[in-house]
Amino acid sequence: MTSPKFTVFTPAYNRAHTLDRVYDSLKVQTYRDFEWIVIDDGSKDNTRELVAEWMKEADFPVTYKYQENSGRHVAFNRAVEIAKGELFFVIDSDDGFLPDAIEIMLKAWEDIPESQRQGFTGVVTRCQYEDGTPCTPAFEPNPLDTNSLDLRFKHKIRGETWGFHRTSIMKAYPFPEDKGLRYVPENLIWDDIARKYKIRCINDALRVYYQDSGNQLSKGDPRKKALHRNYSLKIMNRDFDYFVYDPINFFKWAVLYVRYSFHVADYGFMHPKKFSSIGAYLLCLLSIPFGLLVYISDLLQRQVSL
Repeated sequence: MTSPKFTVFTPAYNRAHTLDRVYDSLKVQTYRDFEWIVIDDGSKDNTRELVAEWMKEADFPVTYKYQENSGRHVAFNRAVEIAKGELFFVIDSDDGFLPDAIEIMLKAWEDIPESQRQGFTGVVTRCQYEDGTPCTPAFEPNPLDTNSLDLRFKHKIRGETWGFHRTSIMKAYPFPEDKGLRYVPENLIWDDIARKYKIRCINDALRVYYQDSGNQLSKGDPRKKALHRNYSLKIMNRDFDYFVYDPINFFKWAVLYVRYSFHVADYGFMHPKKFSSIGAYLLCLLSIPFGLLVYISDLLQRQVSL
């Protein structure tokens, strides 16, 4: 059996009530050479039974894997390990995409001259809300050949985006799997890739972004979020050459690093060995009083809620 052109990956955690959006989108795709991998990250609902039914009726390969709740980043790694497609994209368990989405993305990829394609990791598209309104600013020019760092900092594209990477590149850039962490910032990987590979950005809004499920990470105990602080510091160290394009956001990240370090009583958070960028060190040093104030505010709010 020949390998499919695309691997479509969906991480799922208690989303049986929305997962049909992905399945329904796959059923009507005009381009059919793909497989679908669902990694169930410890769901307590009927996700397993639902996907089992779809596996019986689908006219495309469906793979279901269950893992104990470990986080999206671990699910991502498991999917990449077993992916058979040349090209790999993720679609969240509460979103959908247009019937010609895969066909349009493949055409954009094949429009890149074959002699240049090895310098690209994939294609990025815009997204739209349920009513068809784009939720991503337009790329200029169209197509725009850039990388994810330049896209965010130089071109100021901050809205929802979507697209695929070459699977071989995803295999070369796995997410770290620290025990006890349920979240790793995805920019840790995307921006590593950006240092070596470009992306082709096209203005088609192909992913349908639903807002009814909420962001599970937007609220939560800052003491738990504090466990991710060293990844944020790594990103600041690595990407500080982009500080000039977005000093406000870098300052916010530095304040959060200080805040979360206090939450876990890491009073050595300013040790010089933690910093590979003198700019990041100075920025975090400047941010100490602000981070301390936010930390104190967290404590006061916690006392009020008790």
